[in-house]
Amino acid sequence: MFTTIIIIVFILGYAAIAFEHPLKLNKAASALITGVLCWTLYIIQSNTPELVSEELIHHLGEIASILFFLLGAMTIVELIDSHNGFDIITEKITTKNKQKLLFIVAVLTFFLSALLDNLTTTIVMVSLAKKLLRDKEDRLWFAGLIIIAANAGGAWSPLGDVTTTMLWIGGQITAMNIMKQLILPSIAVCLIPALIIGYRFKGKKLDPVELPSRSSREKSEGKFILITGIGLLVSVPVFKTITHLPPFMGMLMALGLLWIITTIIHKGKEAGLAQKYTVTHALQKVDSPSVLFFLGILLAVSALQSLGLLKDMADGLNNTLKNDYLIGSVLGLLSALVDNVPLVAASQGMYDLNTYPTDHPFWEFLALTTGTGGSAVIIGSAAGVAAMGLEKIDFIWYLKKIAWLALLGFVAGIAVFLLQIQFQ
Repeated sequence: MFTTIIIIVFILGYAAIAFEHPLKLNKAASALITGVLCWTLYIIQSNTPELVSEELIHHLGEIASILFFLLGAMTIVELIDSHNGFDIITEKITTKNKQKLLFIVAVLTFFLSALLDNLTTTIVMVSLAKKLLRDKEDRLWFAGLIIIAANAGGAWSPLGDVTTTMLWIGGQITAMNIMKQLILPSIAVCLIPALIIGYRFKGKKLDPVELPSRSSREKSEGKFILITGIGLLVSVPVFKTITHLPPFMGMLMALGLLWIITTIIHKGKEAGLAQKYTVTHALQKVDSPSVLFFLGILLAVSALQSLGLLKDMADGLNNTLKNDYLIGSVLGLLSALVDNVPLVAASQGMYDLNTYPTDHPFWEFLALTTGTGGSAVIIGSAAGVAAMGLEKIDFIWYLKKIAWLALLGFVAGIAVFLLQIQFQ
């Protein structure tokens, strides 16, 4: 009874997020209420409320690590932006053709997300696109492709997507093998939507971007903060590999270091002038409602996970479909509706390494589908949530314009993977 009510609450909350604009209700409010209601109903029906509270605290630890990572990355990007650091990249991109720019952005996003991760890369590239494009509609299309490219780029790297990282840490895949096996399918996931969206911009010219006039000192400071900021972001996965601490610790270290650096740079300046370059000012510009939205939606999904609904769903798929690649495909599509992390965690619990040893094609396929399937719905991935907050993308607009492109890329990636398996 209570389980059915929780599912209904989750669906209604999801609908409220989807129809944010017609309802004139901020998606963060809907997500927070949904998350809290799901846990409230769960603890009411439980005979052991203490255990439910412990589960909530456990999940909150995992959720907080994502939120702190997101907050740190967004603040670093805002700091680079306040120093006009992105203007240096803008000056280097000399093309006046929107189609060519789209392909440049897609390629940069794809490879950068493998090096950093899809969330950080999305924040950086959407911020860059905002600098290059004046037209809001154009920026939305670019943001849609950035989400697809970031998720595709993250899937083939053990550092690029949290689900691939989970499988790597769990011993289901090895770093070099996953890169070798998924690079071509991931390119297909990104390439098909890029070509279709690129056709939309064929022959269209960019409006000239007016960059603010800056002194030589301001230019050198902007360049220094850009290089330092990107360098610190790149160091986050290295920090994780060396220390084995969660990625958010590396991100907080990066933010702390940049905080000290900016304080030293602007130490001798007038207080009013130096204020706009501080971390405090950057934190004020960070989109807090998006962070709260992320908190709400992850709380709701974690309630479903604690109830065992996601594991039941995975078991049901296994009993019904009885085919590894069908199961992987469905799990990938489901990751667009619920967080891919608990889905992969459930799969890791269902299939042991005796059934599917390290580097078995099933694990590689699971990394591909759960890493890229989330692009079909804007809140189906961390990259989508970040872009939604930065560009205020409407859920329904994304569903109409981008979802089918993401699904085409998803199918193309699966086809390339299966063909690849046949010829090995």
